[in-house]
Amino acid sequence: MANQKLAMVIDAPTCLDCKGCLAACKVANNVPDGKWRNWIKGADPERRASSPVVFQPGNCMQCDKPTCVEACPTGATYKNQADGTVVINRTLCIGCGQCLAACPYGARFKNTDLGVADKCDFCAERRKFGLEPACVSTCPTKSRKFGDLNDANSEVAKLLKANRAVRVANEQTRTDPNIYYLGEPGPTNWTVQARMPEAFDFWRRLADPVVKAVVGLSGLGVLAMLGKQLAMPKDAPPADGGAHEEAGHE
Repeated sequence: MANQKLAMVIDAPTCLDCKGCLAACKVANNVPDGKWRNWIKGADPERRASSPVVFQPGNCMQCDKPTCVEACPTGATYKNQADGTVVINRTLCIGCGQCLAACPYGARFKNTDLGVADKCDFCAERRKFGLEPACVSTCPTKSRKFGDLNDANSEVAKLLKANRAVRVANEQTRTDPNIYYLGEPGPTNWTVQARMPEAFDFWRRLADPVVKAVVGLSGLGVLAMLGKQLAMPKDAPPADGGAHEEAGHE
């Protein structure tokens, strides 16, 4: 079976700012008080005089090039190749918060109840039962459409084929988001440049020349020790006179 590419296509001008999608998401995903997995951006003040008021629903953009994945030091955040979503493995997450600053959309938050990073996952638990994300099924004007872009017969694929779509992006941090807006998208200048963790980025840049060299030297050392063991008589005592207990053990 071909991999999916789950996405949302949003008709922002039809959003009423009723906030039903926010409430539905909060209940469906047990989001802590004061935190939100999705949002509705208000009308751009600079456009109010010349354009109709447009509200912009949004959530995690499920990017194809997610900077949050790059920032995660444990691999807890990763791109699910089966459906294209960006996933957080709560078992591996250490709650360091590096990924929060690395998201240009501010889509992540610290789940204070669980002590880990949290965000929209297109209602993964609901999808297990064949249900749409809560925000999609709740919207009274059906502003949000959800589906598989790799399925030519899906509603989202048909909408993108028949209409001009806009993606909200940050010029300094191109992540190729999978949330599309039809027609007038509303505000588009609210994203921020991703802030990657400096220490982690430093070691990541050194990984190729340094770590590979260290691994190479370690490999030579292992081979040398193996050769010594093979050449040594089987009953020969170790050079330290027999001491073999690890540090910290009595």
